[in-house]
Amino acid sequence: MSIPVAAKADNPIVQTIYTADPAPLVHNGRVYLYTGHDEDGSTYFTMRDWRVYSSADMVNWTDHGSPMSLATFSWADQNAWAGHTVYRNGKFYWYVPVRERASGQMAIGVGVSSSPTGPFTDALGRALVRNNEIDPNVFIDDDGQAYLYWGNPNLWYVRLNADMISYSGGPTQIPLTTAGFGTRTGNASRPTLYEEAPWVYKRNGLYYNVYAAKCCSEFIAYSTAPGPTGPWTYRGTVMPTQGSSFTNHPGVIDFNGGSYFFYHNGALPGGGGYTRSVAVEKFTYNADGTIPSMNMTTTGAPQVGTLNPYVRQEAETIAWSSGVETERSSDGGMNVGWIENGDYIKVKGVAFGAGATSFEARVASATSGGRIELRLGGVNGALVGTCAVPGTGGWQAWTTVSCSVNGATGTHDLYLRYTGGSGNLFNVDWWRFSGGSGGGNVLSNGDMESGTTGWGASGGTLSSNTGVARGGTRSLSITGRTASWNGLTQDVTSKLTNGKSYTTNVWVRSQSGTPGAKATMALTANGSTSYVQLTPATPVNTGGWTLLSGTATVSWTGTLSGATFYVETAEGTDGLTIDDASLQ
Repeated sequence: MSIPVAAKADNPIVQTIYTADPAPLVHNGRVYLYTGHDEDGSTYFTMRDWRVYSSADMVNWTDHGSPMSLATFSWADQNAWAGHTVYRNGKFYWYVPVRERASGQMAIGVGVSSSPTGPFTDALGRALVRNNEIDPNVFIDDDGQAYLYWGNPNLWYVRLNADMISYSGGPTQIPLTTAGFGTRTGNASRPTLYEEAPWVYKRNGLYYNVYAAKCCSEFIAYSTAPGPTGPWTYRGTVMPTQGSSFTNHPGVIDFNGGSYFFYHNGALPGGGGYTRSVAVEKFTYNADGTIPSMNMTTTGAPQVGTLNPYVRQEAETIAWSSGVETERSSDGGMNVGWIENGDYIKVKGVAFGAGATSFEARVASATSGGRIELRLGGVNGALVGTCAVPGTGGWQAWTTVSCSVNGATGTHDLYLRYTGGSGNLFNVDWWRFSGGSGGGNVLSNGDMESGTTGWGASGGTLSSNTGVARGGTRSLSITGRTASWNGLTQDVTSKLTNGKSYTTNVWVRSQSGTPGAKATMALTANGSTSYVQLTPATPVNTGGWTLLSGTATVSWTGTLSGATFYVETAEGTDGLTIDDASLQ
């Protein structure tokens, strides 16, 4: 899309393309957002693929590209419309409405993947269900029974089997009564407000159905029921008709103690009813469980926590951007490209702490390159560093550049402003700061994005994990532990300073829940080994991850011959997963 957009807001949450029909999913401490994709300049619902984004803080969203498209379903020929993704049995199931080539009717297909970011494959090789209606939504009840809802102009459900790709009984139509779904005036053939896009969930024993109402333009309404199939009672408006899109589409989740409502509008330049954009609001239920009516804003949701600049951050992790687009990188994942002079990316709430001293980025350029300006607080804010990007001989010919940083302390919004000559300047794959008098993170590959590089195991089996990540796209896991001291390790012998105090941060997950984990340093000097407990602080638990944090001084007498950083447990042999580890 490559549209310049002023940095005055955080909604809509994606600015690189037009997105629609949000379907958020909370998994392992992150929100994964599955969307449709309106093609640039569309004059109808021209949609050929689906997209995935994720965030740990509700404001900085990482673009994971398109893991599924119409081409995934060989039996379909049109309409990559509004889908919904759920997790069960170690797999992710993405239910989407597409047009069946043989019948010409809209049908529901199912994509499946072992990773929340795909790639997804066709789970059936045919439609799961077909009745020429759209907008699937899946809800799994507390008893394990899963329900597939869909429909426009009607509302249907089937009871899915445990395999999530077959069902028992036949499709059942939910009666659209005025008591259940409100009264529509002026349309005798559709007497209720229900239009499309059901989103069913359960809270405190009450079942909610949030949906697009009336047409056109649509607003978002909701009904409640004592059971998953009704009887439904109309409750009112969630979001009135607003924005420049005549459709809307809801998604509701709880994440890190807050409730969030996703929707779409036409707020980006060139936006409208066929070029939509996903946005989000945080809300609080009323004391009686009702949903408050809320308006579209340009502010969006508040940030949950801060962003750590001292671990690898994907260049396509964005709170707001202007002019740039994304594409698949030859190094894996995505990169930011189509960068021209004056384009920028805003990353919100970056916690520099005591101060960053250097910056590095993975870049490529088929031209003469340009510069990355590091600015705080605004696109023309305080300049704390400038990195020169050379020509590398190709848009996917990657090299790493670095530059010094001065004045980046505390927590600020970071603006990566790109400057240079005319035309496309360069691509960026990832970036990372280093800081403090100790030169930044002592641990190599502390963000785990380079697989197992730099890491070992003191017992058990070490592996790179793409199915679970607190930040970025990877973590490290160890399984098959036979003793509590078995854990993930890294040799840091050449990186320590005698007598220096080091602050440790490492995020940990365990098979059995909150782990009694710890980070320890083993120091060997003159034939004697001593142990330093690095994480004495009380753990902070967030979204299933435990942050181990603490400060300790390392010291030894004589010549240090070996120093090993360990993440282990006080007791037990559960498998562990770690991410975003730092020692600095």
